[in-house]
Amino acid sequence: MSVVYSPPQDPLVILHEDAEVLLVDKPAGLLSVPGKGPELADCLLSRIQAAFPDALLVHRLDRDTSGVMIFALTRHAQRHLGLQFEKRMTQKTYVARVWGVPAQKTGTVDLPLIVDWPNRPLQKVDHETGKPAQTDWRVLKDEGETARVRLQPKTGRSHQLRVHMMALGHPILGDPFYATGAARDFPRLMLHSQELRFKHPQGGRSMKIRTNPPF
Repeated sequence: MSVVYSPPQDPLVILHEDAEVLLVDKPAGLLSVPGKGPELADCLLSRIQAAFPDALLVHRLDRDTSGVMIFALTRHAQRHLGLQFEKRMTQKTYVARVWGVPAQKTGTVDLPLIVDWPNRPLQKVDHETGKPAQTDWRVLKDEGETARVRLQPKTGRSHQLRVHMMALGHPILGDPFYATGAARDFPRLMLHSQELRFKHPQGGRSMKIRTNPPF
């Protein structure tokens, strides 16, 4: 799937900054980290490091996903936050718009995922060799042909929310990988990381950083 990489040139949106951590609102269409090749060098990490030379990567969002992303400003903070993500101590809340309206108002998708090797980077459900993956979801608004949903992943598999919603029969609007037909015909992937809850590396106080979706 050859799509020319043309990332948005929006200025950085800083949501929170202190001596240990930096939280920003990532725009859709911008890689979190550099891709392979010079044409994929522009990314959020390089833009952050141009302004904050000590910034260190903690986690990633898909290129087409927007919203809250956290960076560490010290090695201590990077280790501390990395462990929180690894041990699922952080809580991530996403908002998405999906095709169709789920019959239930809320539920949990529990389907193991693995990379679809011939079609990578796509992922697929595989009950034999897939890694456990769970997503809680709730309908926020019935929009007629579409719905707005809140998604809270319990695990952090690649493309987890996208594959889980497709498996439910409600692909995320504008998804270039997993949506088809009219569901795909939207200007962007309608998936936004709305809120991140974590413990501050200095002192351990609970923090909640939030940014509303632009769709």
